[in-house]
Amino acid sequence: MTLDTRPAFRIGHAAHSDWKTATEQALKSLGEKGGDGAPVGTLGFIYLTDAFSPYAAEMLALVKNHTGIADWVGSVGIGIVATGTEYLDEPAVALMTCALGAGSHAVFSGNARPPRPGSRTPSGADAAWFAVVHADPHTPDIDELIRDMAGKVTSGYLAGGLSSARGATLQIANEVVVGGISGVVFSSDVAVGTRLTQGCSPLPQHHTMTEVDRNLLVTLDHRPALDVMLEDLGCDIKGLRAAARDTFIGLIVPGAEASGGGGDYLVRNLVGIDPTNKLVAVGDMPEQGGAMMFCKRDANTARDDLLKMIYDLKDDLTAPPRAALYHACIGRGPNMFGEQGAEMRLIREHLGDIPLVGFFANGEIARDRLYGFTGVLTIFK
Repeated sequence: MTLDTRPAFRIGHAAHSDWKTATEQALKSLGEKGGDGAPVGTLGFIYLTDAFSPYAAEMLALVKNHTGIADWVGSVGIGIVATGTEYLDEPAVALMTCALGAGSHAVFSGNARPPRPGSRTPSGADAAWFAVVHADPHTPDIDELIRDMAGKVTSGYLAGGLSSARGATLQIANEVVVGGISGVVFSSDVAVGTRLTQGCSPLPQHHTMTEVDRNLLVTLDHRPALDVMLEDLGCDIKGLRAAARDTFIGLIVPGAEASGGGGDYLVRNLVGIDPTNKLVAVGDMPEQGGAMMFCKRDANTARDDLLKMIYDLKDDLTAPPRAALYHACIGRGPNMFGEQGAEMRLIREHLGDIPLVGFFANGEIARDRLYGFTGVLTIFK
């Protein structure tokens, strides 16, 4: 018999009006320390809804004491997720513990630097290969901060999201932290895979943004932007109001060939139309000369794109995944799939009943970019 030495993962999650009761109920599912008092793992993820923000420090102290695990990372969210479950608009907490090898991870924040690029673990692995990150949406130049962090891991890949809350946001990186970016860097000893779903069906026509004025598309392919939009959508100005409800702008990442479900285009909101001047307003500052396409989104395209992401991940597996993290936009969930829990049930149905935790973010991080309306799924192989 071959001993399976891959990391072990456990989860626990609960909802309750009292922070201590909810945390204790979630911890109960994780199990106790070993008979010799050994910790139940080496790293923990903790996600809590914003109702528990005032108690984050107490909750962290309780889980550290119960599990014996010193390293914890996580975030607050308007909603959080666990295997097959979404908690929205209720006080809840989700925990996942991981038993990883020595030197396989390092928690970082503004108070603790990540491993230097090129550094090695005792086993000889790359110490800074991939990172799961959480960040404050109010941090200035957050896009540059994300790109900088991606440059500090050899793979160039990050996965995570911006904290979300009705009030102040926070992150957890061995302590409660505010502002900036934090998370955990994994060595190349930890096998992971990550993909994203944008819930869209891109229209086949690609266009060059030949004239841009701040967030306004003035001309596409040297034609009035609104004329091009109407042509792509197959409607006239009278039918535009209905067609625009589920229309988005896909800004194609330079040097990449866009395809449905890929991480090579950024979905941005269609925020306005000027029929008189034939302008189209975008929820971003697009670059003149760049490429774009119009995208459609509804429950069916969201479901199809989600399943494509899952099966893209499964195609790279030689064994069932051990656990997963899911960082999804607050605009997804029931807003996109029609009912609470539908998105998480689809993931469990097609990925398997594995330990999974995560949260609904105010912006999602994949590779070296910030996305919106996106779900970022990371699996531990």
